[in-house]
Amino acid sequence: TPSNTDLNRATNVVYQAHHVSRSKRGQVVGTRGGFRGCTIWLTGLSGAGKTTISFALEEYLVSHAIPCYSLDGDNIRHGLNKNLGFSSEDREENIRRVAEVAKLFADAGLVCITSFISPFAQDRSEARRIHQSSGLPFFEVFVHATLEVCESRDVKGLYKKARAGEIKGFTGIDSNYERPEAPELVLKTGELSVNECLQQILELLREQNIVPGEIMEEVNELFVPENKLSLAVADANSLPTISITKLDLQWVQVLAEGWASPLKGFMREREFLQVMHFGNLLDGGAINMSIPIVLPVSTETKQELDGNAAVALEYQGSRVAILRNPEFYEHRKEERCARQWGTTCPQHPYIKMVMEGGDWLVGGDLEVLERIKWNDGLDHYRLTPKELKQKFKDMGSDAIFAFQLRNPVHNGHALLMQDTKRRLLERGYKNPVLLLHPLGGWTKDDDVPLEWRMKQHAAVLEEGVLDPANTIVAIFPSPMMYAGPTEVQWHCRARMIAGANFYIVGRDPAGMPHPETKKDLYEPTHGGKVLTMAPGLTSVEIIPFRVAAYNKAKKAMDFYSPERNAEFEFISGTKMRNLARSGENPPEGFMAPKAWKVLVEYYTSLQKNK
Repeated sequence: TPSNTDLNRATNVVYQAHHVSRSKRGQVVGTRGGFRGCTIWLTGLSGAGKTTISFALEEYLVSHAIPCYSLDGDNIRHGLNKNLGFSSEDREENIRRVAEVAKLFADAGLVCITSFISPFAQDRSEARRIHQSSGLPFFEVFVHATLEVCESRDVKGLYKKARAGEIKGFTGIDSNYERPEAPELVLKTGELSVNECLQQILELLREQNIVPGEIMEEVNELFVPENKLSLAVADANSLPTISITKLDLQWVQVLAEGWASPLKGFMREREFLQVMHFGNLLDGGAINMSIPIVLPVSTETKQELDGNAAVALEYQGSRVAILRNPEFYEHRKEERCARQWGTTCPQHPYIKMVMEGGDWLVGGDLEVLERIKWNDGLDHYRLTPKELKQKFKDMGSDAIFAFQLRNPVHNGHALLMQDTKRRLLERGYKNPVLLLHPLGGWTKDDDVPLEWRMKQHAAVLEEGVLDPANTIVAIFPSPMMYAGPTEVQWHCRARMIAGANFYIVGRDPAGMPHPETKKDLYEPTHGGKVLTMAPGLTSVEIIPFRVAAYNKAKKAMDFYSPERNAEFEFISGTKMRNLARSGENPPEGFMAPKAWKVLVEYYTSLQKNK
């Protein structure tokens, strides 16, 4: 006898094939070409960590331009399945509906993540069959935590209610959970961190060609492995050489430590053109890269070395790296400067170096023989992105906010950093950590040198203006290009590589006065505005600059209010330098006294040298 369901089921329906193929859909879904549709089925006890992993994976994939959507068990029961309970029949129907929806998402080209207890093996097998019958990849991931671990978490208080008999049929207490017999992956969440679980899933997806390999390792270091170093050194000593400058070596350090990941060396012409015209690296997906990282060489060097399979890079008589498969191409200096700086003014300090540099560029894969050290007493501050990530982890930080600077810290800067920390705590973060990250490469002659800036920053921390317990001071090895909104994207992305998820942008970032007119070369607010719109920076949140000025009534730096304009005094950099040169003190509360003393010492030393 047919059931009521059979009587009501439509029989006059025919499945209609799409006109758009999956490969065609894959070309337009997201910015990384290729069809990636699949379902990742997270199953496990309540409290095992399914939702946490699901949302973390979704955030990670979307930030790397992989279209993705997470179907969460609780969320689905608010809508699609709100008419279902927790009987065996309803649980079966719950999983069937979810599997059908996940199949549609996967067929649309999305990576669909489902986080459902789904306790019965037969229901999970049916979900797999639904996908496989449509030729779609299905990955069962067992999110495994012991019952004791799950009960100890019990965020929703459900285990407590189940133990008290207030909830009947609760999985793991009075309803069985059938463990997967052959899942594609087992995540032991009682032993692994969320990030470690994430990396295991990403490795599975990479092996199955769902995601490209370059999103796996965000930090792409270019150092020769220890076990291959002696061979590489011997190889370097046998190769013809390119003599590089201190500026070039700073860029070698940037590349070697992975700040410019996924670059494998100095840019080849294809990468250079992508950066110049699109502000992105496009091979393997759109990756924000706003500035060219290139190695200029002379015509003589090009003529001598063109055609070699490899060359060694030599600095002050020492071979520091090997450049494999070098590619020489024309250094179109005026065009580069016009695009990168928006000006070709020959008095601009970095443009001057470009114009005086080689007429050719050479790109290639870089193998750096050992860590770059400057032996200036500051190398312990030069932490790589991997080292910074480990420090953040060791500190138990749940939010990293970065502040890029090339000038001494005054209390207006400190106010912005303090306010950012306050806002993060209000948003529910427990342990936000500040990355105070001064730029340590080349800067123009009238900027305060790195050695003195580091002394000044140390004094700021010593006086407690910033909290030493929640601050990491490290040196960012990049040279300064003074390229305004174009360059600030580079500054932000490099910090993102190092693990920052919040970035404080100041007034006129990476800007300077026009060498001829002395007016701002870039509109002071454009850097911040550009950062909020820049492609490929989605995993970092931009903290907008708030204008701070000296409040004469409070005798402290304060956020400027136009309504109380008379209370404020703007102390310019020029005025600050003049006060320091003459040995005078600034208004009380402008800068920590010990930090000001460092600046006075610096400017006094300049007078003595003169």
